[in-house]
Amino acid sequence: MKKYNLLFLLPFLLFYCTPDKKVETLQEAELPGNKVVLTSGQLKNTNIETGILGKKDISTILKLNGIIDVPPQNMIAVSVPLGGYLQSTHLLEGMQVKKGEIIATIEDQQYIQIQQDYLIAKIRYNTFEKELARQKELNENKAGSDKVFENAQSDFLTQKVLIKSLAEKLKLIGINPDKVNENSISRRINILSPVNGYVSSVKTNIGKYVMPTDILFHLVNPSDIHLALTVFEKDINQLSIGQKLVSFTNNEPDNKHEAKIILIGKDITKDRAVTVHCHFDQYDHALIPGMYMNAELETKVKSGYVIPDDGIVRFEGKHYLYEVTSDKNYEMIEVLTHGSANENTLITLQDNSNPGGRIFVIKGAYTLLMKMKNMEEE
Repeated sequence: MKKYNLLFLLPFLLFYCTPDKKVETLQEAELPGNKVVLTSGQLKNTNIETGILGKKDISTILKLNGIIDVPPQNMIAVSVPLGGYLQSTHLLEGMQVKKGEIIATIEDQQYIQIQQDYLIAKIRYNTFEKELARQKELNENKAGSDKVFENAQSDFLTQKVLIKSLAEKLKLIGINPDKVNENSISRRINILSPVNGYVSSVKTNIGKYVMPTDILFHLVNPSDIHLALTVFEKDINQLSIGQKLVSFTNNEPDNKHEAKIILIGKDITKDRAVTVHCHFDQYDHALIPGMYMNAELETKVKSGYVIPDDGIVRFEGKHYLYEVTSDKNYEMIEVLTHGSANENTLITLQDNSNPGGRIFVIKGAYTLLMKMKNMEEE
């Protein structure tokens, strides 16, 4: 019976005979998983700084990307209304053009025919006009029949319509009807630039016959070139008309182009994004339609408690601060972040408690995280 009593007491005797070092290890292991304690020596060798959080106004930077875009009304396709042979042009892609400048010459025999028809119609118009006046006088004096007078009136009006339609055809091909006479008839017409801008593309060559539906050149009017940005659905509520932003290319990130939002799209794509259109404050001619651009937009100002970025750690998909609970004692507390700017982050505590007046680690928070992980591995 005594033998069994001794065996029963053996584990307790072994426990109380354990060295002091083993007892300290056990006590350290019993610390909660969100707390860490540093010795004076460990604290001396760290860069940890502590302080009280303050309230600040903070605006976050939303990073976007997009392309240089041109609205349809500023992209001009130049064609020849009645067709013809391209006799000459000096245009090359990228060349600047001025409104009213001759950019091409077209020739065809139909242009001769239109001018001929117009001049003959004017001559006949004068004849019909005189005949109408004569028949009117005869009709008023009862010396002529009503039917003859009506025919003269019909011929006159018909010729008037014909002249008007031929004059419009002349205008359509760029010829001023008032300057057409027997000495000015030409087989060639000039194509004039409709805008101040530059040549985007050349679609033909000299000697080629072009149809009215063929495009000779694409011109771009840069007066309304703008920036089209892609903004995801979750960020749309941070934007507003008139909001300022800066944009830049990958090749010249330091060359900033200021712009403002003029239109926020209403159609969400399958990628859950909308297109936001922006006008440049001053257009740089080095920005070509289709060019990829980056943009940074300062969002609406928020107010609350902020902490330097060095005071926040990210662990397992969440953000944490370390609160100083006593000398060299720290507790890990989960927080929610609401944007960063100027190396400061706006936060609220996960438990909705007030961080005001409490002391937190504001620099070197990752040192404490590494200490905690090392403790877990031990």
